Amino acid sequence: MNYAYIVGFVLAFVLALGLTPLVKRFAIRVGAVDKPNHRKVHTKLMPRLGGLAMFLAFVGALAVAVFLVAGEQSHVVWGILLGGSLVMLVGAFDDRYDLSPKVKLLGQIIAACVVVSFGVKVDFVTLPFGAGTNLESWVSVPITILWIVGVTNAINLIDGLDGLAAGVSAIATGTILVLALMMGNVTVALLCTVLLGSILGFLVFNFHPAKIFMGDSGALFLGFSLATLSVLGFKQATLVSFVVPIFILGVPLSDTFFAIIRRIVNKKPISVADKNHLHHCLLGLGLSHRNTVLVIYGIASVFALSAILLSNVAQWVALIVIAIMLLVLQIGAEAIGIVSKGRRPIIHLVQRLLSK
Repeated sequence: MNYAYIVGFVLAFVLALGLTPLVKRFAIRVGAVDKPNHRKVHTKLMPRLGGLAMFLAFVGALAVAVFLVAGEQSHVVWGILLGGSLVMLVGAFDDRYDLSPKVKLLGQIIAACVVVSFGVKVDFVTLPFGAGTNLESWVSVPITILWIVGVTNAINLIDGLDGLAAGVSAIATGTILVLALMMGNVTVALLCTVLLGSILGFLVFNFHPAKIFMGDSGALFLGFSLATLSVLGFKQATLVSFVVPIFILGVPLSDTFFAIIRRIVNKKPISVADKNHLHHCLLGLGLSHRNTVLVIYGIASVFALSAILLSNVAQWVALIVIAIMLLVLQIGAEAIGIVSKGRRPIIHLVQRLLSK
């Protein structure tokens, strides 16, 4: 079984290495390029559509690795392949034609519905320190679709610097892989292994200075895959296992959360883009492009280690860890001004307490 994981990872990595330069030339030929503007960091035309290389590497490696492992859930694999194909195509068309947000959202919802139709949904919840209960489909299906669409867009929002979304996604994928191996979840482990190889192979060309961007084809595909894999890995959600996937995806989800709060505070529409995301704030502090990405990698790694810790501790310990992480997250957000440069309630409270 370990042999299948190694083959899947290596094959996906090699395929991504070989396909990415080809996709780069294809993107330039068809005009799928990213033009610089006031919100973007790059200053020249850049080919995007890198998600196509990752997707093809993922599919190609999975087609081989799936025959080398026993016990995988084939219907789940088909669901992810079909839903992932749809959401990648939506992103690819957006990379070339700049689709409207409504069209992209519709495509994401349809892709989520496809994977849910193959049985991928949260269907059991255990209350804190209490008994479990099965969720009816009219509850579990909307929750699952909302989660998939939310995470898909969260990855898209952090795709603002060379290698940022790919690296954070790789850390999240690796974390889900570790937890899947710990739980003996063959299907999730195999999918994560292949996905991780395809991301890292692409990251060779995407890390600063990037030679190609992943575009919406990549961001949407990675977000969709991570959301689906997290549901597969933690379908029976206790308090802890419900929080674990949130921690695994801590960077994109927290950045999205603060973006929503920021726009509400500043009385701006939630859908309006701005230049105050986490990576923008860190750049504003004087960090270089590369160091900003590495710092965010570090933050993502802390979330990842916390997720692994949460999956192996008692619930009362988990509650303490969650409270500490939320406090640190809030203080960090206030320190860099991700919501507002002037509103720092927790920091001001701590300063008043220390001054007494």
